Amino acid sequence: MSNKKLSTKALHSGHEVDLTQGTRAVPIYQSTSYVFNDSAHAANLFALSEPGYIYTRLNNPTNDILEKRLADIEGGIGAVVTTSGASAISTALLVLLKAGDHIVASNSLYGGTFNLLNVTLPRFGIKTTFVDPSDPVNFSDAVQENTRVFFVESLGNPKLDVLDLKEISNYAKKFKVPLMVDNTVATPALLNPIDYGANIVIHSLTKYINGNGTVLGGAIIDAGTFDWSNGKFPEFTEPSPGYHGLVYHDALGPAAFIAKVRIEGLRDLGGAISPFNSFQIIQGLETLDIRMKKHSSNALELAKWLEKKPEVEWVNYPGLESSDYYNLSKKYLKKGQSGLITFGIKGGFDSAKTIADNTKLFSLLANIGDTKSLIIHPASTTHQQLSSEDQESTGVSSDLIRLSVGLEDIKDLKDDLELAFSKIDKKVLV
Repeated sequence: MSNKKLSTKALHSGHEVDLTQGTRAVPIYQSTSYVFNDSAHAANLFALSEPGYIYTRLNNPTNDILEKRLADIEGGIGAVVTTSGASAISTALLVLLKAGDHIVASNSLYGGTFNLLNVTLPRFGIKTTFVDPSDPVNFSDAVQENTRVFFVESLGNPKLDVLDLKEISNYAKKFKVPLMVDNTVATPALLNPIDYGANIVIHSLTKYINGNGTVLGGAIIDAGTFDWSNGKFPEFTEPSPGYHGLVYHDALGPAAFIAKVRIEGLRDLGGAISPFNSFQIIQGLETLDIRMKKHSSNALELAKWLEKKPEVEWVNYPGLESSDYYNLSKKYLKKGQSGLITFGIKGGFDSAKTIADNTKLFSLLANIGDTKSLIIHPASTTHQQLSSEDQESTGVSSDLIRLSVGLEDIKDLKDDLELAFSKIDKKVLV
């Protein structure tokens, strides 16, 4: 299916109907475990000498179809799905890193990811240097002898900064470390980071890929392009004490990382997704391409409208000509700039909370990527645990409102915001 277009792959990849009793829909294999033919068959499965299913914490037929489909549409050689996007990030990093290792990351990360890297991982001896990603040379300047990964978001949440992935990947190659890219906001419908040098792609499947706010899920996708035998990752070139002496690089070559994620990451960290959740995500994935076009067109029109509103101080959307990221969006996001908008309201913190409290179509909740429009004031919610300095570095100001623009009629969305604007104290507009 490699020559097929994304919309076709999202409907068909990974599902061979003759292997599922001819079912046109992907079945839900709601089972924890699988019967072995005999002891020899079981031994072969555990030894990786024969393909098959052992236990759903490791693999499952429904999850397997989703993994194959995601790998295909992102251009990778393999994928592992997890319980959530946060689980995907933590599993990928903990499989890759050990105490004493170092990460260079963009500072414009989702608040939960920033907290993982800034607070939680240092407790395990893994430290991060955060850099301004607007200048790729900052990644090079932050590299230390023990640096083992670059971590970025292709489209920052909520800063909405478009990164020059190609240039950042060139520095990753120079220092022989993998580039890990969270592609949740852009999605593979708008951007394939692997085309620009990413080695590992992360998704919160909870967001646009599922698209309807019903289930959690995450994904780790391996490009199969990184040389794990370059001397910096002995866990891949020396016998693994966690899997009876297996040498991952020798046995699995380009697939060494994604195999380790499954064999040791899922087994030991336990972030296995439910087959039912995978089934739900597959339903969303089937319409991703067409949905992202509508999310993007609605968001662009709404952003242009917001720029003209007297109550609005500023608007941030990569598709606007006024955006600092407009030129990069033309390079990396040619098919659309996704459905997130941030804007600042006159009157600051209090006015922003007033807007968030008074919309009817825009639901006030902590999520993005739903078919229905969503709103939140990050400074008082998702990013409140960060210091004011850390909030600022991740792109969150006290007046910032984040919109996740859905698929409703654009006029109705404008009318909803207009009504909310009418609730602002008029004194702040003078």
